[in-house]
Amino acid sequence: MVSAGSHPNNAPVPISGLPERGRVLCQGFIESVTYVPANQVAAFTAMVVGHDRPAREASVSERLRVIWLGRRRVPGIDPGTEVRLEGMLTVRDGVPTMFNPRYEILSRQEHL
Repeated sequence: MVSAGSHPNNAPVPISGLPERGRVLCQGFIESVTYVPANQVAAFTAMVVGHDRPAREASVSERLRVIWLGRRRVPGIDPGTEVRLEGMLTVRDGVPTMFNPRYEILSRQEHL
C-alpha cells in the first residue's frame, strides 16, 4: 500500500510535489537555517529546497520548512547539506511545514 505523499519503493516525493497534509518522505537541500535567541523557546528551523530547481528560483510552494522543537541546533543540518526527511506534513502560514522529522544526511557541499 502506498500512503499519500509517498511513492512505491519508498522513493522520495519532490518538494514541489508535496501534498498539503500527511506522512511524507522527501529529499532536498538545506537552503537556510534560523537560530532563535536564548530568551525564546528553543526551536531550530531549516528551509529545504528540492533538486529540481535552483534555490534562487524556488517559490514558496517549492520550499519546505522543517522545525525541530526543543532544539537550538541539529548537528549536520547546515546550508548546502542534502537531506532525506520523513514526517507528518502540514501547512503553516502558507508554507509546507514538518515538525521534528526523522532525517538522514546524504551529503554536504564544501562551497555554496
